[in-house]
Amino acid sequence: MAEFEYGDIFLVDFDPSVGHEYQKIRPAIVVQSNQSLKNSSLVTIVAITSNPKHGIPIGKTGRNGLYKDSAAKVNCITSFDRIRLLKKIGIAEKGVMQEISKDLKLHLGL
Repeated sequence: MAEFEYGDIFLVDFDPSVGHEYQKIRPAIVVQSNQSLKNSSLVTIVAITSNPKHGIPIGKTGRNGLYKDSAAKVNCITSFDRIRLLKKIGIAEKGVMQEISKDLKLHLGL
């Protein structure tokens, strides 16, 4: 079983999906705390889109494993069973995770 940590970027299987939910296999960032991950069978993620204008920009780097400049879609936060996270491809930069954290607080009204 894969290990999961806050800030990891995984390929995630979003299917089956309905309506406007994200579909297919796409990258996503783990946004769940490491402490919470130790005690949960679910992993909370934020989807990544290949359109850098539709979320928090994430530039393509060797560290994050993305194939092109992308964006984190903070309004697409989901918790999935660990089996949907197929393969770790990289790690998000600290600055990206700080922006995601700020946007999540706004999105959730915290």
